[in-house]
Amino acid sequence: MSAMNFRYSDYDVIVVGGGHAGIEASLAAARLGAHTLLITQTVDTIGRMSCNPSIGGVSKGNIVREIDALGGEMGKLADACMIQYRLLNKSRGPAVQSPRIQADKFLYAQTAQYTLEKEKNLHIYQDTVVDVISSQTAESGVVENGSVQAVLTARGRTISARAVVLTTGTFMEGKIYIGEFEAEEGRLGEKAAIGLGTALARKGFTMGRLKTGTPCRVLRKSVDLSVLEIQEADAVMRPFSFDTAEIFRPSAVCYVCYTNEHTHEVIRQNFHRSPLFSGKIHATGARYCPSIEDKVRKFPERTRHQLYIEPEGLMSDELYINGFSSSLPEDVQDQMLRTLTGFADAVITRPAYAVDYAVISPLQLGPDLQTRRIAGLFTAGQINGTSGYEEAGGQGLIAGINAALYSRACSTQPQPGTRPAAYEPFTLRRDEAYIGVMIDDLITQGVDEPYRMFTARAEYRLKLRHDTADERLTERAFRIGLQKQSSFTRLQEKLAQRGELIEHWRERKITGSLAEAEPALQCHLGKSFADALHDPLISLELICRCDPESTRYSDAIKTAAELEIRYEHYIIAQDKRIDKMKKMETSRIPANFNYDAVSGLSTESLARLKKVMPATIGQASRIPGIRPSDIMVLMVAIK
Repeated sequence: MSAMNFRYSDYDVIVVGGGHAGIEASLAAARLGAHTLLITQTVDTIGRMSCNPSIGGVSKGNIVREIDALGGEMGKLADACMIQYRLLNKSRGPAVQSPRIQADKFLYAQTAQYTLEKEKNLHIYQDTVVDVISSQTAESGVVENGSVQAVLTARGRTISARAVVLTTGTFMEGKIYIGEFEAEEGRLGEKAAIGLGTALARKGFTMGRLKTGTPCRVLRKSVDLSVLEIQEADAVMRPFSFDTAEIFRPSAVCYVCYTNEHTHEVIRQNFHRSPLFSGKIHATGARYCPSIEDKVRKFPERTRHQLYIEPEGLMSDELYINGFSSSLPEDVQDQMLRTLTGFADAVITRPAYAVDYAVISPLQLGPDLQTRRIAGLFTAGQINGTSGYEEAGGQGLIAGINAALYSRACSTQPQPGTRPAAYEPFTLRRDEAYIGVMIDDLITQGVDEPYRMFTARAEYRLKLRHDTADERLTERAFRIGLQKQSSFTRLQEKLAQRGELIEHWRERKITGSLAEAEPALQCHLGKSFADALHDPLISLELICRCDPESTRYSDAIKTAAELEIRYEHYIIAQDKRIDKMKKMETSRIPANFNYDAVSGLSTESLARLKKVMPATIGQASRIPGIRPSDIMVLMVAIK
């Protein structure tokens, strides 16, 4: 298909892949009015949780709440299939607390598929995409400054679109490994998408390979759970979504187990049979989610490793052995599993395996997740080098939003296939969201191993608490048309009530009678309730006990008011740092800036700037190895 006879005849946006990134991308695009097509290899596996049956975790739970605040779906899906809830890091400060749930993985996928099927502007089609067609393609196949035109499927269909979002997960050129066995699959028993990765490389994209893995699944009835330690859940299930009022559901039970020296000995005796150590697997795996054989090899001094035994679903008898991923042969998996306490007669239903797959270097992307080589082509999820459902969902949402905005801008272009001047991308800064931190890390630093989000990656994590996601993001989503009026109204009511309660506590004084009734308040006599809350020994419960008027407010409002007061000095200091950062972020670097024409840049910095092509001075300053003196030279050059 040449640019000459190309016309937009099929869809505004095509999303390739029905995993967690693809779900968010296709829903966001459709809800913004784009006529959207989701192409997936198997419709029945949309939303499948390939690995652990859980959503959230430290910083990951924050991302889920950000997705929800922006009008995404993951939080609602999690609420619909939640079977256990825990708030992690409760003993630490609020900046590092995050929700995590156990999910009924089968209900999750079923609910996700139904949500997609009933979406007004969204169609679903079962096929495999093997190529992306674009303008400006040389005879060699390399594309420079091209624009996306269509996708080509394995069955020979060419489907045109203004924008394409690739969310291929582990399926693009995927290969699984179990001992000596290997197969071109993205998940056990599901064929890989062969051809697309090669096609992208032929167009000039820098590609790589990464690895992940999953543990075996075991029949519950074959395990003696009575001898295992119960992992306590929170008494009350708290929703992820700001739109979910309450969740009343019995909590499922998870267990804790440990490997032992017998387990480790079985593994050590079979190191030579692991494709991880035999040289079969060359791709880099996740540092923070190693296989059990990797843990035994790297930490020989450890006598045990903790495992979590988690149910796959309420209507399933399968258990997920968290922390026990492996690529060892199946007979070895049987042996090492039966060394665990309570697992002497355990029966494996699905073996553990490793999978490596093709990825694109995220240094080739902009902050809107659009590729620089082909305009209108966006990528999200594991194709960008990340790991985790939540990281994928966050990227998918941003890519889907921008694909819709790009498509809308294309409709005003007189000539199809050209880059739209009217396109204004939707991006998030590092101080606005963990999603913003993640995307900035990806496009600025790149990846050499699967990227996982941690609270430590965020400089402004006190501002990025999970309970403030709606305050940070809902209005922005409402302004572009992705959030409902009811969600925006709810946010305004929340902020008004919190402000009202804070003002009340600033005015209410601690009297002698209160101090006499509550000895802990004696050293705060004459001070306001708000002043007293700066004392870590004064609890919210104590303040509420002394203030009958606070019963008018929900627990969520009272907690929000408490945290705002208790950490206001830290927040003010952080806001000052954010203001300085914003000045650098508003200093934009032209898209096709000629760094070679800037005299005074060091050779090392010049090479790194040309590789990353930062959008702002702020992003340039975060590129590893860039000298402060070179940033000063660059600031002078772009004025």
